[in-house]
Amino acid sequence: MRLSVAVRPPADVVEVLGRLRREPVRGVTWSVPEQWIVKLRPLGHVPEHVLDPLVTALADELAGVPPVRCTLGPATRRLGGQWLGAPVSGLDDLAALVFDATTGLVPVTHPQPFEADVVLARGRVPAALAGEPVAAEWTAREVALVADRSAPRRPLLEDLTAFRLTG
Repeated sequence: MRLSVAVRPPADVVEVLGRLRREPVRGVTWSVPEQWIVKLRPLGHVPEHVLDPLVTALADELAGVPPVRCTLGPATRRLGGQWLGAPVSGLDDLAALVFDATTGLVPVTHPQPFEADVVLARGRVPAALAGEPVAAEWTAREVALVADRSAPRRPLLEDLTAFRLTG
């Protein structure tokens, strides 16, 4: 199954994102609020037998970690020409912990610098869509292990388990 470790923005931040311009553009698919997560680490396809050890590793690594302040913005940006995202800052240390906890179980196959974004659109995203101001703040109080069970025209991201940030 396709998994990610992610933070979900709260309802008030989802509302801010929902007010962004979403005009129809050929070749662009707009994501829906149910898809708006901030991936700390995309894990890709993970074999079923790795799931329990993965949950244990994340629980151990995240035990005692305090809630994290997140800042959305300042403006949407184009990511590799294939995505439109709203950047989120404040999650670098948390993402590093998640990478430390998971790399032994799910190796990093395509190393890239960590960038936190809420993906708003996919496809051939024109540069003109980027740059729309967006701003919000929240405190992330949990991290989720998310399964992507989407099908064409039917997005479905399911939280398999959540880890409270309580430190």
